[in-house]
Amino acid sequence: MTIYSGRFQQRAAVITGGASGVGREAAGRIVAEGGQVCLWDWDQKALAEAARAVPGVLTAQVDVADADGVARAAEEAFASFGRLDILIASAGITGPTATLWEYPVKDWRRVVDVDLHGVFNTCRAVVPLMLKNDYGRIVNIASVAGKEGNPNASAYSAAKAAVIGLTKSLGKELAPTGVRVNCVTPATFKSPILAQLPQSQIDYMRSKIPMGRLGEVEEVASLVCWLASEECSFSTAATFDISGGRTTY
Repeated sequence: MTIYSGRFQQRAAVITGGASGVGREAAGRIVAEGGQVCLWDWDQKALAEAARAVPGVLTAQVDVADADGVARAAEEAFASFGRLDILIASAGITGPTATLWEYPVKDWRRVVDVDLHGVFNTCRAVVPLMLKNDYGRIVNIASVAGKEGNPNASAYSAAKAAVIGLTKSLGKELAPTGVRVNCVTPATFKSPILAQLPQSQIDYMRSKIPMGRLGEVEEVASLVCWLASEECSFSTAATFDISGGRTTY
C-alpha cells in the first residue's frame, strides 16, 4: 500500500459498506494519510473487526436502503467530525444468480434498494453537508456489469448501470461547486462479495478479463483514493474503468 503523506489531512470521510473490501481498504489509506473516517455497514460483527483493523475509525450500523436511517447517520457523522468532505459509496450486494424470468421479485427489490437506492439515499443526505464548506469528493462504486450487463445478474447489472447515470447527473448538477462526483467501474476483484456468487459465475467473469486474472482490492482502492482526494479537481460526472482491459470506456 502506497501512502501519500498528509493527502487527507483535516478531511472527514463516510464510507458505506466500509466493513470489508474496497471500503475497508480505502479507510485504512485515508486514516494513514491523515484523515478521519466513519464506516457504515449493516454487519455489526464486521464493523467491529474493521475497527480493530483500522484504529481510530468511527463505525455506525446503517442499512443504506433506509433513507431516514442514512440521514440520521450523516448528521451524526457531521456532528462528530465538524465537517464532511468525502463519501465513498461502496455498499452493495449481488443478489441471486438467475435468469430474469426466474428472478425472485423480493430479491430484485432488495438488490435495487441497496445498490441503487442506497447510493441515492447516501448522496442525498451527504451533499448538503458538503456544500456547507463548498468542498466534497463523492466516489460511487459501480461495476462493469453496469456497462455490459452480466447474464444471470440482471438486478445487479441494472442497478449498477443506474449508478453510472446517477453519478453523471449529480456530477453535472454540482459542477459549479467545489464538490466532485465520479464513479468507478471495476471488473470482478477479490473481495468478500464473491462469497455471494457460485464459482461458475466467478469463472465466467474472470474469462471476460483480458489480463486473465481477478483484480486486487488494493488496486481498486488506489483509484478510489485518488478520486477522493484534492488531486481530483477537474474530473466530475465521469466513469473510471478498472477492469483489466474488459471495458475500456
